[in-house]
Amino acid sequence: MRDRGRHRAARGLVGPAGVTLVADRPFPTEWVSIADSVPGMAATVRIPTTMRPLTGGEKQVSVDAGTLSEVIASLEAAHPGMRERLLDDDGSLRKFVNVFVDDDDVRYLDGLDTAVADGIQVSIIPAVAGG
Repeated sequence: MRDRGRHRAARGLVGPAGVTLVADRPFPTEWVSIADSVPGMAATVRIPTTMRPLTGGEKQVSVDAGTLSEVIASLEAAHPGMRERLLDDDGSLRKFVNVFVDDDDVRYLDGLDTAVADGIQVSIIPAVAGG
């Protein structure tokens, strides 16, 4: 059995939720996140349908990690027009645009100063209103 476990770990099996087994143990007992082990990984921004014309129809866009403000600046550099759809004239998030960093609303975190690490997903969700 021990050799079989080494063989599985040596093949670099990937576990649940994008994690890989620690390869130095015959029967791995801990997990290492791929995002922690791959240098230069970017954050992913999910683009809502109404903004996809700005990204050429792309549903997701990769950008360099940093603060949310830096992520928006990267989006604007790659896809002009994104900034004006997300921020008002004062540079604050528009009232009817919700931004989530890893499923947390940035309005309850640090706003535009919220940290966006490598491998993190940012979701832009336009608010729906009407009657």
